[in-house]
Amino acid sequence: MENILLEDKLYILNTYRRMNLNLVKGEGSFLWDDRGRKYLDMFSGIAVNNLGYGNKEIKEAIIEQLDKYNHISNFFVSESVVNLAKLLVENSFGSKVFFCNSGTEANEAALKLARKYGRSIREDKSEVLTFYNSFHGRTYGGLSLTGQEKYKEPYKPSVPGIKHINFNDCKDLKDSISEKVCAVFLELIQGEGGIKEVSKEFIEELVILSKKYRFLIIVDEIQTGLGRTGDLFAYQGLGFTPHIITLAKALGGGLPLGAMVIAKELENVFKPGDHGSTFGGNPVACAAGVVVLRKLLERDFLKEVKGKSDYLLQELIKLRAKFPQIIIDIRGKGLIIGLEVGDYADRIKQRALEKGVLLNITSGTVLRLLPPLTITYEELDLFLKVFSSILEEISEG
Repeated sequence: MENILLEDKLYILNTYRRMNLNLVKGEGSFLWDDRGRKYLDMFSGIAVNNLGYGNKEIKEAIIEQLDKYNHISNFFVSESVVNLAKLLVENSFGSKVFFCNSGTEANEAALKLARKYGRSIREDKSEVLTFYNSFHGRTYGGLSLTGQEKYKEPYKPSVPGIKHINFNDCKDLKDSISEKVCAVFLELIQGEGGIKEVSKEFIEELVILSKKYRFLIIVDEIQTGLGRTGDLFAYQGLGFTPHIITLAKALGGGLPLGAMVIAKELENVFKPGDHGSTFGGNPVACAAGVVVLRKLLERDFLKEVKGKSDYLLQELIKLRAKFPQIIIDIRGKGLIIGLEVGDYADRIKQRALEKGVLLNITSGTVLRLLPPLTITYEELDLFLKVFSSILEEISEG
């Protein structure tokens, strides 16, 4: 293990905080290191491995597509690409899909489409509103949309014409809207912002203003989409229809794949040559994506996700009542849950690692729980047992 970790530091650019592990195998909700130690994975590649590790159907679909071809360019149609687009359209508000390679690329596409749409109405309709504490990626457009200065400061100036306002603040929203706004860009649950949910009241106000001022509602579903909240897409659980959603993370079954899904009235905004991607809609990734979508659409799959969520939240609420000095707040829905634990976050993460559970931290003080959607109740109980034991240790000093 020491050799590969040293070589990683030697040859890989230092942009990630690596954990001191060499993981060599994954199956279901578990990972194994090179010493044979087993770990329950409670962040599934940051919401990428929604079907867990080693899914047989995904592997078979990848091999089948590789036997045909792995890439042919977007000058030609590809069956797996069309099949995935069809599934996305038939199970959402969408009319057409643009495929790319990542979430930030999907957000770039949405930003460009929104501005072209706005300028088709009036020349100065190009302003975009987004929110403080949001996160939309690390390319210049995605970074400019992101409402966290710690990510943006070293790379200024940002893309102009993007304004940040307070999340869930209806007054700030109304005060900031004008005829110059072409789009409002938001997450329905701010992931990097600490698992903070949008309110129904805010969405209702947003929809009213969108109709009045003719701006687009663009929902970043990169983390919340594809079953993570217990609905196929998070917007469905809030009872409204956006104009665009962006997807990635779980979409390719572990392979790089992003998508922008658009409403019918936006079908003809982009013309051939307006946007593109050499690798976008890779046939192998799309073949894996078809398996992911079909699994999520199986009868009772999402119902089971909601059931697991209810159980996990109920047990966490019990732990909060027992350890209120440690668990300050519990936020989220489905299997995207944030535990506000203040300065205990790093200590809990380290002890969990020592006890065979992998935990992720966001916003410095929030334990972000993103297990595979296929996690079992027995595995949830394993997490709860380990987490409870750590809380007991901390409580006893």
